[in-house]
Amino acid sequence: MKKKNTVFYILLALFVVAIVALDQWTKYLVESGLALYEHRPSILGIFHITHTRNDGGAWGSFGGQTWLFILVMVAFVALLAYAVWKKWLSKKVEWICLAAILGGGLGNVIDRLFKDGLVTDMICLDFMNFPVFNVADCFITCGCILLMIYVIFFDREKKEKTEE
Repeated sequence: MKKKNTVFYILLALFVVAIVALDQWTKYLVESGLALYEHRPSILGIFHITHTRNDGGAWGSFGGQTWLFILVMVAFVALLAYAVWKKWLSKKVEWICLAAILGGGLGNVIDRLFKDGLVTDMICLDFMNFPVFNVADCFITCGCILLMIYVIFFDREKKEKTEE
């Protein structure tokens, strides 16, 4: 059973590395192919690529607070390490969601550390007014949403324990 868990954790680590690599690669492509604020035409009428940078979080919140984003990421990594050590989480879906959040968070922290506190964004939705975002943001958001859905609707074991 221990070997099975080790393989799973290795796969999770590779998933995190793949997310960071995909995020950094797409940012590199945009930065090397488009001038700042330049954009490319719509893809299937869903989104277009626009090279932007921001110093905040979602919807520009906490602009200029690079230290805060790094601190939150360090706290998140510490909490994950503690959760592994304490064996708090037992469901694979929980770990996959947290790995997606971790990979996205690391992708954006890399930008903040090496690009003067700025994060490169490029995905601009055509069908709604929404802030420009990047691949890391997609993984953070999807990881959070899927984790909430799982915990609220599907994690019966924890619900049954709290009812007793």
